[in-house]
Order: sequence, then structure tokens, then C-alpha cells
Amino acid sequence: MCGITGAVWTDPNQRIDPDQLLRMTQQIAHRGPDDSQTWRDDHHIDARGQALGVGLGFRRLSIIDLAGARQPMACEDQSIHMVFNGEIYNYQTLRLRLEGAGHRFATNGDGESILHLFEDLGPDCFAQLNGMFAIALWDARQHRLVLARDRIGQKPLYYAVKDGRLVFGSELKCLAAVDGVCDELDLGSIDQYLTYQYVPHPNTIWKGVRKLPPGHYAVFQNGRLSVHPYWTYDPSTQADISRTDAIDRLRELLSDSVRLRMRSDVPFGSFLSGGIDSSLITAIAQQHSDQPLRTFSIGFPVADFDETHYADMVARHLGTRHEKFVVQPSGVDVLDKLVWHYDEPFGDSSAVPTWYLSELTKQHVTVALSGDGGDELFAGYERYHALHLSERLPRVFPVHRLPGFSLIQRLPDSGRRRSLIRRAKRFAEALGQSSPQRYMNWLQIFSFTMRAELYNDAFVQQLPADDPIEFLLAAWDRSEGRDLMTRASTSDVVTYLPCDLMTKVDIAAMAHGLEVRQPMLDYRLVEFAATLPIELKRRGSRGKLLLQDAFGSLIPGEIFTRKKMGFGVPIATWFRNELKPMVHDTLLADDARVSQFLRPDSVADLVAAHENHQQNHCYRLWNLLFLELWLRRWT
Repeated sequence: MCGITGAVWTDPNQRIDPDQLLRMTQQIAHRGPDDSQTWRDDHHIDARGQALGVGLGFRRLSIIDLAGARQPMACEDQSIHMVFNGEIYNYQTLRLRLEGAGHRFATNGDGESILHLFEDLGPDCFAQLNGMFAIALWDARQHRLVLARDRIGQKPLYYAVKDGRLVFGSELKCLAAVDGVCDELDLGSIDQYLTYQYVPHPNTIWKGVRKLPPGHYAVFQNGRLSVHPYWTYDPSTQADISRTDAIDRLRELLSDSVRLRMRSDVPFGSFLSGGIDSSLITAIAQQHSDQPLRTFSIGFPVADFDETHYADMVARHLGTRHEKFVVQPSGVDVLDKLVWHYDEPFGDSSAVPTWYLSELTKQHVTVALSGDGGDELFAGYERYHALHLSERLPRVFPVHRLPGFSLIQRLPDSGRRRSLIRRAKRFAEALGQSSPQRYMNWLQIFSFTMRAELYNDAFVQQLPADDPIEFLLAAWDRSEGRDLMTRASTSDVVTYLPCDLMTKVDIAAMAHGLEVRQPMLDYRLVEFAATLPIELKRRGSRGKLLLQDAFGSLIPGEIFTRKKMGFGVPIATWFRNELKPMVHDTLLADDARVSQFLRPDSVADLVAAHENHQQNHCYRLWNLLFLELWLRRWT
């Protein structure tokens, strides 16, 4: 697990000199505290006789082959140089095949398998990799730089092409270290951010700077960049499979996925929240271990946000070596750190507990397993069931047409995580809309109507014609012909999962030099889950039925029947107490940066309604405050 950066240029005036390449690399020192290397070639001549320059930078977090496997890495004849961030879990199988084909290996790490596979197959090699990765390969033979990103988007990769130069990096701050790259805000991305709480790929907050989409590779050659998919996620076909066969296949896939992800030459453990997914991953990992697994959970002194009781129960049941961290999270203390590390606006407040958990876990291990992906793959979110009900209810009983139904929106709700009134409001808002619009209603932070009231006229006039919902609609269309819950969950796999969850975990963990591996996101398992009939995953209000059928005997039954809590912090209370001064000193200040886009009176109304307990706007305020602090830090 590491950080990568670099550039290719044709104009000598656009060259990245050694000091600049070093600065780009140092920007991501937290991703790789164990080693740092750079490599440059200022004198390459392409097929047209033009001079090319290339530079690669690398920060290493040593996980496998601690003494070797340094990067940038080159093949035997030095014609291909590579930097690579991530883990290739099937590298040992690939190595045997490559050695059989005559390749000689100089290291015992996983990265060298990529290098030799690329020698043989070129960009077709990426489809052979099972892992999480962001890769950059300089191919001197073909005078090209090739970038690639894993199928699920577990590892980030940003790039920009301007004036015949390509610059790339694991984080935006690498690109921001180069003059003229991150210098103009993309206003459409601000609209997307206030809709989704993240900026969807391939966009970034900066105009002209892009995220390489998951499952894609890019080729920069002859001064031009082309982007291509190497993996197609197709949830449109439902498998004809029995429950028994599905259970057997799930056991095979998930057990193998966990086994592959337990390879490590450094201390190893598992996140254990006490939910279904992390408990099952931990249980399977314990089966593959000949000693008690190290497990980690985080608790808070607010009962609504603390589930360590369940984590303790699972740890005792499995006999793990459990560490429980109880912290008093502080938005005031952690927000500035988040704004620097999440170097574009990122409004998922569960980044706060993820940050604390990563920080504390790294004190004991360097690699941790996580249960991310279970909700998306096996229909675990309550919103899937709500979508199903919202489709059926109006047909049976048109409650949304009853007199006084609109009064639901005027009821005050509380700051408690599971406020019944808040859930009723969100459900009521969605009735009468199309299926994807209804689902968007539950995902979005600010609805279209709220954004229209919030944005000032000048900002509206500069926005592109594209509607942010088009990102969701493109994902929704992939599963045409399937049931609503499948369409929602498979849409999440290509939107919410890579753009929100993977970003949240990667940045929080790598900020502390911690590698997090997610066995649920083995692409073989993702493809399998996409084809399953919804009846095997969910019945009534209960999801993840197939996980229980396949692995239920491994953990206490209570874990499957307990209420889902999610992973959060009491931000509603924070905004009425410890975050209140910060809000008034920044978001409501005369020099508020968001005022270039938003109406100050509309922002003030949101703050007042929340502070006076009229409405719970905590998630909206968190997104606005993060945007304000980001603008102050990065612009």
C-alpha cells in the first residue's frame, strides 16, 4: 500500500524537474512512510523524433517483501518502469505462470507480476489482476504512459492533461503541487457535491482534473490521452440458481477472498464493528488463522452511536484478541485534518469515526480487514426496502393524496439517529416520483428544490446544463429489466461504493499508514452477487439472507436480528453545541467563501432552523461547513 505520482511532458517548458517531482511525492508521504524513491528520464525520443520527459514518484508502506520490491520498478531491459499502489492478491498464481513463460523475478513482491504481465499483454493485463490498485507504467518501447485503476475503485488515481503534459497522483494534493493544474474550480462539481456529498467520477472539484473511473485504463501517447474500460459490470441478467447452489458458491468465493487477503509480512488484524459484514469477515479470517486474530472496534459515549456491545459479543464467540477504543469524537478537533486529507469536498460525516478507528488501529497493526460492500452486494440497506414499499403503497392505498399528508414535512424532528419523523418525511417526499427519482430522493443531501433556493443567481447562470441525477441514471440503466431493489443496490456498486465508501476508507486509513482490505469486494464476488435473484438476498424488511444462510453458524444469531446502526457520530448535537462557534465564524461570516455560490440568507435560515430544533439539517450543515473550510484551505 503506497502512494504514486508522476508526469510525462513534451514541451521542455512544461518539464517536471527533480525538486518538483520530489515535492509531488512528499505530498503523499503519509501514504508510504517506509520509503521514498523517484525516477526520471529527460532524454527519451519518441517514434516521431520528438523529445519526451517522464518522471515517476513513489512512497511505500511496506506490506510484502519488506526488504525488496522497491519502486519505481523496471523490467529486465529497463524498457518499462512502473509505480503501483495497492495489492494484487493473485500474484503468486500469476508469478508461477510468468516464470513458466520465461520471466525472471528479482523480488518476492506482488508488483513485479504486473510489470512482467504488461510486458506480455500490454493493457490487456489489467483484466488478469485480482486486487485493489492504481498503476502507472512508462512503456519506452511504445512511447506511452499507461494508467489503470481497480474494478471497484478501492484505490484512487487523479490526472490532468494540459499543454502536452500529463500529471497524475494518488491524491489531488500531488497535482496541486504543480503550478497551473489545480487553479480553477469546476462549478458543476460543486452542484454535484451538494447533491451526493461527493464529487462523482470522472469529475473532480478542479476544472480539467479528472479521476480515472474504476475498471478503466488510460493511455497517454503522442500528446493525447484515451480512456478505455477493461471490466464491464453487467447486472442486467439474473442467474437461474437454486438457494443451495448459491450458498455453496458464496461460501467458496468469500472464503477464498478472505484467504487471499490474509497474506502479509506485517502485523495483521480486522475491523469488528459488531455488524453482520465485519463479524462474518472476522469469523472467516479466524478460520484461516492458527492463532487468535487481532480485532478492533471503536465506541462512543453516546448510546445511539455505540455498538461495541455487539463487537464484544462476537469477539468472545470467536476467541479473537480484541481491542476496544472508546473515544469522545470532536468535530472541532478533526475537521481541519479531514479537509487537508480529503483534498476535495467530501461530506460523509462517517469519515470522522473511520478516521479515529484507523488512527487507533494503526497503533497495533499495519493491515486490517473490513466488511465494506456487504450492504450493496446483498441488499442490506433499509432504503432498498423503502423503495420497494414506496412503489407498492400508492397502488394499494394512495396515502399521499390524503388531506393533511403534506403536514408531515412541517413536523419537528430530533437529532436522534433513527428519528421516526425524519424517516417518515424522507419516505413521504419520494411518493409519486419515478423509481430512480425516488431513490435519488433518499440519497441526495440537498434536493433540487433546496438547491434552487440555496444557489445565488450568478452561480445558477454558470452551471452546466447537466443534471447531477444523470450520474445515478447511467448506473440505474445498467440493470434494466431487474427488480427495483436490485436496480438500487447494483447502482450503488458503481456510484456510492467507489465514490463515497472507498474514498472515505482509503483516505482515512492511508492518512495513518494503515492498509485496509475488503474481501467482499473481490470482483468475482461482486459479479456473482449482481446476478442473484433478490429473493435470495432479501425478504420483507430483512436483507443479507444469503450471507446468513451461508455463514450464519459462525457468529451469534443475535447479530443477524439486531437493528442496523450504521457508522456515525452525533453531528446534530455538535451543530447545536461545540461546532456552533465554528459555523458562525466561518459559514455565516461576512467573508464566507461559499457566498460566491450560495445565498447567505438561505444558509442562515438552515442554521437557525437546526439550532432552534425546527428541522434536523445536520447532514446538510456538515456538507456546507466542509465546503467552506475546504475553500478556505485550498483556494
